[in-house]
Amino acid sequence: MKIMVAIKRVVDYAVKIRVKSDKSGVETQNVKMSMNPFCEIALEEALRIKEAGMASEVVAVTMGLKQCVDTLRTGLAMGADRGIHVETGGPLYPLSVAKLLRALVEVEKPGLLILGKQAIDDDCNQTGQMVAGLLNWPQGTFASKVVLDKEKQVVTVDREVDGGLETLCLDLPAVITTDLRLNQPRYATLPNIMKAKSKAIKKFSPEDLNVEIKSDIEEVQVTEPPKRKAGVILSSVDELIDKLKNEARVI
Repeated sequence: MKIMVAIKRVVDYAVKIRVKSDKSGVETQNVKMSMNPFCEIALEEALRIKEAGMASEVVAVTMGLKQCVDTLRTGLAMGADRGIHVETGGPLYPLSVAKLLRALVEVEKPGLLILGKQAIDDDCNQTGQMVAGLLNWPQGTFASKVVLDKEKQVVTVDREVDGGLETLCLDLPAVITTDLRLNQPRYATLPNIMKAKSKAIKKFSPEDLNVEIKSDIEEVQVTEPPKRKAGVILSSVDELIDKLKNEARVI
C-alpha cells in the first residue's frame, strides 16, 4: 500500500510574525520558513506505518513556489521515499489544494492520504475535509491514534472531540488529518539529509493536472491584532465583583 502525505511550507513557529507595511499580507522575505508542525506529525505517522510493514511507499507532496522544494527535501530526509511538487505562483486556498490533491490521488492511487489537521499560518482546518468530499472517501479528522489493519483493509482512528475521544473505523482508501498528540516527529539525521539530495522529486503544474487555480476569496487587508491592555491589581474581592459586573458585564 502507498501512503501520500501533504506537507506545507510556512513561517517557522518560533518567528515573530510581522505584517507588511502596505498591509497586503505577512512578511516572508528573509524570514525562516519550515514545515508546518501538523504536517510533520502526518509524515511521522506515515513513516511509522511503513516501518511496521503496513505500507510499501511514502510519497510526500507539496504545493507552491519553487522554494517549497526545500521543505520537501526535509520530508525526504525524515524518510519519505520520493516527493511531488506542484509549482504554482500565487496564493493557494484550501479548495484549490484539495482539487490538486484529488488529481494527484488519481495519478498515484494511494491507499491512505494523511494531512495535518491545519496549517499554522492560516489555521483553516478545511483541506482534509474538502479532499475527502471530492474523492468520496471516508475521513478521520483530528486523529490522536491510528491503527491500520492491512488484512481487513480498514483503519481505526481515535479522534479528539469536545466530549472526549471518538473512535472511527474507516474502510480504505481513506483520508486522515492529524492532531498534536498523535506522535512526536523525528529529527532528520545528517546521513539522511545527504541521501535526500538524491531522492526523486517529480514536478507538476496545475495545468498538467487539469486543475484551474482560482479563488472566490479576496484578501482586502491584513492587520496586527490590537495590543493587549495592561492589567490592574485589585485590592479586594468586592472590587473584583464590581468590575466584573459593571465594566466587563459578565455577571
